Amino acid sequence: METIDIIALTLGVAWASGINLYAAILTLGLMANGGYTELPESLQILQDPLVIGAAGLMYCVEFFADKTPGVDTLWDSIHTFIRIPAGAMMAAGAAQGMEVNQAVELAAFLVGGGVAATSHLTKSGSRILINASPEPVSNWTASITEDVAVIGGLWAALNYPLVFIGVLVVFVVLMLWLLPKIWRAIKALFRKIGNWFRKDRDQLDDPIKTFTIYTDSERLDKPE
Repeated sequence: METIDIIALTLGVAWASGINLYAAILTLGLMANGGYTELPESLQILQDPLVIGAAGLMYCVEFFADKTPGVDTLWDSIHTFIRIPAGAMMAAGAAQGMEVNQAVELAAFLVGGGVAATSHLTKSGSRILINASPEPVSNWTASITEDVAVIGGLWAALNYPLVFIGVLVVFVVLMLWLLPKIWRAIKALFRKIGNWFRKDRDQLDDPIKTFTIYTDSERLDKPE
């Protein structure tokens, strides 16, 4: 593989792992097994049928978990400790294909971890906001879009590395701009939920307010 191909693959596996690790592994494994690409020696383990089978099984689990409101947020929270380290390790493994010194591999590990963290936090943060809507259509739309983006992004990284790198740079800049806004929106959402619970608790704690609520309710229910 050419140097530019390996750089694109290094960034691509990190970015894709932060969104859907199992889809990334499954895509690379199947493409390599099918002869559509050649992986660096350190990543050729992804072609192993056992690895492909395990990734396929976990992808099926994530396919449904990622589309269920509430469950997707819990799933993302757990995978914070899986996607980011895996993305960093796969980026370092891809960098080994350039046959350079360990300093470059360590740099790839650090950059890969940062890219994986950026894509993961953007996904998980946006999902919290999406879950605020009561209908499930937005969850399915977001999840399917992410799956298509992972598969298409890795295919582009392997076939059009320069185009992928350019798009990824734009993506990272956009995400760095969006993340503070997403974080503020999440804090505002939780603050609103906290105010609702606090209001209900204050009403129950105040016997006069509680009595007024119940008597008003009885008066409304009482026929004229």
